[in-house]
Amino acid sequence: MIEIYTKIVNEAMAAQRADVETVKKKRGTKYAVKDGKAYVDVVKGMKPAGEQSRAVIDLHVESVKAHFKHLSALTDYVRPEDDPFVEHYQTPAVLEVLYAEDPKFRKSMDAFIKAIGKAEALIGREAARRYAGFYGPTCVVDFALIPGSTSNVVNQILKTVEIPEAHKQAILAAKSWGMNTSYGIGEAFATAVEAGDTLAAATKKEVKQLQAIYDHPVKAQADLMEKAGMTSFDPMKYMEGYKKDMEPVVKKAIDGGVHYGNIVTVPAYCVGDISHHIAQSTYNMCKDDVVMGVIEAVTDVMERSLRASLEKVRSEYQILSIATGASAAATEYILELDGFNAPVVVDLLTKRFHNYVQLYPTRGAAAELHNCDFMDMIWRGWRMLDTARRKRNGSGEILTPLVAGFPVDLTPIHEHEVLMNPQRYAYPASAITVRFSALMRLADYPCLLTSEPVTATMMTNIIALQPEKIAAPARVCKDCASASMIDFRHEYCQWREAV
Repeated sequence: MIEIYTKIVNEAMAAQRADVETVKKKRGTKYAVKDGKAYVDVVKGMKPAGEQSRAVIDLHVESVKAHFKHLSALTDYVRPEDDPFVEHYQTPAVLEVLYAEDPKFRKSMDAFIKAIGKAEALIGREAARRYAGFYGPTCVVDFALIPGSTSNVVNQILKTVEIPEAHKQAILAAKSWGMNTSYGIGEAFATAVEAGDTLAAATKKEVKQLQAIYDHPVKAQADLMEKAGMTSFDPMKYMEGYKKDMEPVVKKAIDGGVHYGNIVTVPAYCVGDISHHIAQSTYNMCKDDVVMGVIEAVTDVMERSLRASLEKVRSEYQILSIATGASAAATEYILELDGFNAPVVVDLLTKRFHNYVQLYPTRGAAAELHNCDFMDMIWRGWRMLDTARRKRNGSGEILTPLVAGFPVDLTPIHEHEVLMNPQRYAYPASAITVRFSALMRLADYPCLLTSEPVTATMMTNIIALQPEKIAAPARVCKDCASASMIDFRHEYCQWREAV
């Protein structure tokens, strides 16, 4: 399997490098959709190996190609305000192809939509909790089943519906790693309440909105974009063209026995690099040399740690764990260079969250999304570093944290001239929060630290090895940072109860 493991690492790191190198070259300039070509070219090189399913790899590759093709045909520029949505147009189109190809699946979806209508009390409660900040910092579009997430609520409703288990899993996947529209639980409710509606009337609007994203997902996404003021391109034209291109690809995946839950997820998670990660917002953020330096150093730590472990790994999941664990340790290590650590930051951002709720009761559903990702990442890294520091004790040995039993090589951080010379980016005699301040910028946008192009590429490769096995959402305790350190919300999670 060493050949496949090497292939997975090569493809994942090529995707990451395409993003990082493009951003490094273009930062501070005006973005153009064509800037994403470097990433597209890397994706075109993805091929199945060994027993991997070509149908799964094609869902990834052809989706990226279709995305780039239709976006390029409609515009050459995506506004920063519009770039978060670019990975939300794929699952709605793919769902509608599945509806047309499999009437039984559409029948199951109709049963689920009906069950949403019967779940008014549940939906009202969950929407109210999210609106009031009951769960603390949470992520409504989380890839797991954490409290306050859309997946959590969908799972609770699915448990009341009598439909095939595989269909339940596909419906759940469609609003997790699959991004079925830009809607997140509770937004319609919060907006209605603050506009003067009764709680009962607001709940009815919430129910209606949730039903819409499953009943007619493409139209629902177009409607949501109109309400959001998305002006960069015509979302309906994009989805119509994308859907037409993906129909034969989805059909081959169905014929190839790929789980519907994988069919609705793989095409969405891989396209965000074009006009989201490689985008104007990223170019603007990375004008700061220290922000750029953090991304570069974490990328180097990830790649060195992966390649050093290739001869010893025994499963594809270990590779994924090393990639995400190495980046977590690296980010936490940079934080600790300025005397901060995860416990300090999680406490800070959790307290800030509760103030933010009071200041902005109609905050966007995704407001604290990436703060949660960042906290979870550094919390994981802190535990690895804390264990390594205890073992090193006073020996003076190089600090080497372990992830899944494999060493994380932190030396690229010390080799990075910008990160090791913060005095060049502030008042030199007191430049003691420079790296921390850069990390706080990245706390709002850690996509290239966690890293999304890496995990998307690796997950496609993993799914291609087991196409009939549902991969999303993650059916494990996410070990949420705020829940682990501050808030008492574990009992509201659904990871053990996932359909």
